[in-house]
Amino acid sequence: MERMSASFYTKTGDDGYTGLLGAGRVPKYHPRPAACGTLDEATAALGVARAFARSPRTVEILTRVQRDLYNLMAEVAATPDNAARFRVIAAPQVAWLEEQTDSLAEMVPMPKEFILPGDSQAGAFLSLGRTIVRRAEREIARLLHMGDLENAALLHYLNRLSSLCFALELLENQAAGKDTTIAKGTAP
Repeated sequence: MERMSASFYTKTGDDGYTGLLGAGRVPKYHPRPAACGTLDEATAALGVARAFARSPRTVEILTRVQRDLYNLMAEVAATPDNAARFRVIAAPQVAWLEEQTDSLAEMVPMPKEFILPGDSQAGAFLSLGRTIVRRAEREIARLLHMGDLENAALLHYLNRLSSLCFALELLENQAAGKDTTIAKGTAP
């Protein structure tokens, strides 16, 4: 089998600028690549959660979510005149997140107080993923409010995803046979 030579680097970002999907380059610190980086972090954290997940349902949900985040990131990385070409996230994807969260709410009890992450490996990574998703939500809100993005469904998706991550954290704690630790209380 002949091996094709491919480079793992392009050297095109050495000047501190990055290309968009479409014509143009922006500084790497611009809000658009910053949001893409945060979405990439969220995908990675949810990938770790998926790797440690005990519930097959968690694995199934997170696989779809990671694919959705890939599509969401493409739209964010696109220039405004090119974004519609990459638009996949819309009301049906948001509704699917709501359906999954509502279904999980029937399986796991909702804590009446704040909780501490770390009762299960997958649960801890879901909590981390949730916080990264919340940061991505803030960054997408900024781009929407600046007029750099038009698709409000991106913001809705991330908002619902953070809730789903919380529900999945509770499911994973349950699947690991662990009680979810309440934040208030005395040290052991």
